[in-house]
Amino acid sequence: MYVIIAYDVNVERVNKVKAYLRTKLTWVQNSLFEGEITEATLLKIKNDLNQIIDEEADSVVIYVFRDKAYISRENMGIIKGSPDEVVI
Repeated sequence: MYVIIAYDVNVERVNKVKAYLRTKLTWVQNSLFEGEITEATLLKIKNDLNQIIDEEADSVVIYVFRDKAYISRENMGIIKGSPDEVVI
């Protein structure tokens, strides 16, 4: 499956969320990650993010696509991330 994750979290937690997501997905823009992962990895991401964020103050949006073939992406301006930059 292919996922896009966008987040808006308190400044105290933004670096923790960003650092964590960089280990699983490709950083595309500030507060935006994407990548092809398994369902098990998605469940792990959700569980781990739940431990980092404050559900009363933060927001995480996860878009799930069953197949990357249904996604059309167009970039304008500089491209900030590539799949080769996932930190393992």
